[in-house]
Amino acid sequence: MINTQSYRGELLILLSTILAGIGWIASKLVILEVPGETFVTARFLLASIILLPFCFKQVFALRFKQVLSLCTVGLVLAASIEVWVYAISISNTLSVGAFIMSLAMIIAPFISWLLYKISPPRIFWLTLPVTCIGIMLLTLTDGWIIETSQWFFLLSSVLLSLHFVLNKQVLNSVKPLTSICVQLFMIGSVGLIVMLIMSPESVHLNSHILFWFAVSTFVATCIRYLSQTLGQFSVKIEKASLIMLLEPIWTLILSVSFLGEVVETQKLIGGGIVIFSLFIYIKFQHKSPLTQPVVATQKP
Repeated sequence: MINTQSYRGELLILLSTILAGIGWIASKLVILEVPGETFVTARFLLASIILLPFCFKQVFALRFKQVLSLCTVGLVLAASIEVWVYAISISNTLSVGAFIMSLAMIIAPFISWLLYKISPPRIFWLTLPVTCIGIMLLTLTDGWIIETSQWFFLLSSVLLSLHFVLNKQVLNSVKPLTSICVQLFMIGSVGLIVMLIMSPESVHLNSHILFWFAVSTFVATCIRYLSQTLGQFSVKIEKASLIMLLEPIWTLILSVSFLGEVVETQKLIGGGIVIFSLFIYIKFQHKSPLTQPVVATQKP
């Protein structure tokens, strides 16, 4: 007999991966005409305000220590988002960036090992070389030269991995939706500070920008995070992680369709190897401490 609740949860997580892929395209199209700091500030502050009515009682009931922990973790996520936005603004290959960002799941155990002395499972060391081969095929398509944007995507992925590890501790005492709301507010606040420091030029809005900004904020942020969070409640974390591997694939398809990105055969093979190594890793490491549910703030 089909478990209806689990099946619904899987569909919600699948929907969140599609919405995340749309978010990559929407973000790129907005950033082409709007400064990154302005985009980050408006998108995430507005998203946190939209989510607040669903968890305002829990937010205002947080203890000072919990608020401090959420703000600290939120700062790490904000740093990852800022680097990610900059990488998108200078990148011509969003699909490669999406595959690099998906490495956060493999980098996280290494960071946990460094910070908390939690040894990664054996499968981590077995899949790591395979992942490196995939990344080489993805990035080294024009000799041994890596694009600047790819370094920033990798840095963003490392920061996202650090967020995963730290956020695991926070979720022991704070509900996911409450955590999401506060952390999105922190991202927007950091963006506001950066925007005021850099004093970006004035923005000329038009229907094109407003449309893709609305898609990025409401669809790829609010609805996506809500659907992913709701789905995680009824789906085992290893299965949810496997479904979420589809995000870079949707990004690839949409990038080719909307942005006219040309993907060489070598990059396709490299992306396939990365997804395969992540699939094997997740499949065999479900007993690891890091496989507990993580807040749904993986990629914008």
